[in-house]
Amino acid sequence: MKSRRNILLGLGALTGAVAGVRGLWPGSDASAAPAYEVTHTDAKWRKLLTPDQYHILRQAGTEAPFSSPLDREKRAGIYNCAGCAHPLYSSATKFDSGTGWPSFWQPLPHAVVEQSDTSLFMRRTAVLCSQCGGHLGH
Repeated sequence: MKSRRNILLGLGALTGAVAGVRGLWPGSDASAAPAYEVTHTDAKWRKLLTPDQYHILRQAGTEAPFSSPLDREKRAGIYNCAGCAHPLYSSATKFDSGTGWPSFWQPLPHAVVEQSDTSLFMRRTAVLCSQCGGHLGH
């Protein structure tokens, strides 16, 4: 019984320590999020987007590699944000990264913003739509 109590106390202390450290890292402050031109309530986003789109764009989820038809798309054109239709990338800058996700070496001017992301206990750069803040990847 004492062993179980020690495990639970240890998990509680670890959780508190991780939460405290995460809050000290730059980019972890949600209040620093920029204002976007296109905004909706959470309920409205859920109505506008499919469940998969909502998970990726609004919750920073990741689709399974090689699951997107856009990864295999070869036609010339512009890739738009699924959340607000804002033009993001030209097909002329698309390349096969071998990762299973559509990859681009350059966005259209002022199309995306970058944000520091420390959610997985490492520093990454998240790419977001500049108009609605939809998560586009890392």
